Amino acid sequence: MSRIEPIKDFEESELAPLFDQAEKWMGFQPNDGLLMAHKPAMLTSFFTLAKAIYAEGLVPSGLKRMIGHITSLAAGCEYCSAHTAYGADKQGVSKEKLEALWEFQTSPLFLDSEKAALNVALKAGTTPNGVSDEDFETLKTHFSAPAIVEIVGVIAMFGFLNRWNTTLNTRLEHAPGAFYKSLNRTK
Repeated sequence: MSRIEPIKDFEESELAPLFDQAEKWMGFQPNDGLLMAHKPAMLTSFFTLAKAIYAEGLVPSGLKRMIGHITSLAAGCEYCSAHTAYGADKQGVSKEKLEALWEFQTSPLFLDSEKAALNVALKAGTTPNGVSDEDFETLKTHFSAPAIVEIVGVIAMFGFLNRWNTTLNTRLEHAPGAFYKSLNRTK
């Protein structure tokens, strides 16, 4: 149970178009957004940021979801881990790849570029941040500066969301929760 109640009257609020868009993108109303809606300017700003981070760019959408997923796993946020696994599946990432995510460094399922990005995401998702100059040099062999900005944007957004959802104990919605429970995770 969430530590505060989400808003219930979003259909009649100025936020209705945001929630309509979120439901189109995600397939459900996200409870973290319903909590954030207590401060409408925060939700509107966050929505704009998330839209910019997830916009089509240099980093494939599926990789962005895996970056968010491993960042959230490292931070211990089950809500965000479930959302990012569900989102990765919707972006065409195989269930087998999601189940092997903790072994990305040695798994043949991952490209070297994915391994470099996931390595930085995993280390950045821990406290204190474990990303080294060497990790960044490896990342630079696979991604341009604008692509690295996309990658770090995903990591930073989930840093916020991981703290938000674990602090508020956000209730996980059925669809991402059921998908997440269906994964055969090794860790």
